[in-house]
Amino acid sequence: MDTLHDNALAHALAAIPGPVPPSGVIHVVIPHTSRFTVVGNHLAQHAELSLVAIGVGVHIQSLPAGTEVGIKTLTARFPEGEVKIACALRELEAHGYLRRTRVRLTRGRVATRTVFCNQPGAVLRGGVVPVVGPAMRSAAPTLVREHIRVPEPEPTAVPELTPAPEPTPVPVREPVPVREPIPVPKPVPVPEAPHAPVRLPSRTAPTQPRRPLPRPQALTPELRQAASALLADLRRHAEELVLSEQAVEELVPGVAAWLERDATTDAIRRALTADLPKPLRHPARLLRHRLTALLPPPLPGVHDLAAPRRAPVTPFQTCDGCERAFRSHDPGHCRDCRAQYWEAA
Repeated sequence: MDTLHDNALAHALAAIPGPVPPSGVIHVVIPHTSRFTVVGNHLAQHAELSLVAIGVGVHIQSLPAGTEVGIKTLTARFPEGEVKIACALRELEAHGYLRRTRVRLTRGRVATRTVFCNQPGAVLRGGVVPVVGPAMRSAAPTLVREHIRVPEPEPTAVPELTPAPEPTPVPVREPVPVREPIPVPKPVPVPEAPHAPVRLPSRTAPTQPRRPLPRPQALTPELRQAASALLADLRRHAEELVLSEQAVEELVPGVAAWLERDATTDAIRRALTADLPKPLRHPARLLRHRLTALLPPPLPGVHDLAAPRRAPVTPFQTCDGCERAFRSHDPGHCRDCRAQYWEAA
């Protein structure tokens, strides 16, 4: 009594009208209302394909468009190994059901595009308009018809009608009651949860603003002319540093700030032309960065370079009582003698 028996199949067999075959498979056909795929017998009963290839073909045909059907994906889905699934895909490809091509995407990437045809023979005949879309069909599937011209029949002579013999009465059997198919409950649509907003991770360190180009305290005409000449002459020392007139005008205050701080033209030229990157795409940006980041400090004055004065030293004195030496600005007694004098008093 502890074994459970499913009697649904027995009830379904009892509802089949007509005689039941004594051997072989018996089909219990229940119409599908959703989630079904039409598979042709040319694939399901193919004489040259293996059972694994037929199963893989039916599985691929039932998947929606855009689903991954590579060897790794199918191996993770089914217990068959990579060798069997790879052989099955090659069989489907050899019989025209499957086609795999290499497609070059943007940024130099290469991907494999897989195309599955449910009727390769009809495509070869050229009488079918292919429909590209998901393989899952709804209750009203889309029909694809062959565009075949039917020749009109030629007119033929109508023979004379002869009276047909009276039909003999045939005993009428009582109609066998046919049970209606068990209705399949439709799946209840589950409302999709609202997508959560995508949060970008915060940066570990904020981007520091770009430092402004240094400027001199007073941009005199002499400093402007010397800075413009130095910037225009850079291309003689480095072919990459070819600047436009607008770039020279923008960089003149930075070079003038260097000249104002008593930097020589040779020192400025070496700082701007040393260790240039290869290739140099934006010379004006590089010079702006170097003029800002490598700006030397102002030269110190004469008073800043003078030796610091030493603190005054207290001279030695000889004690009038014990004649010991002690430091003091005024002559007299040492500390011990003064203490004895105060104790005696």
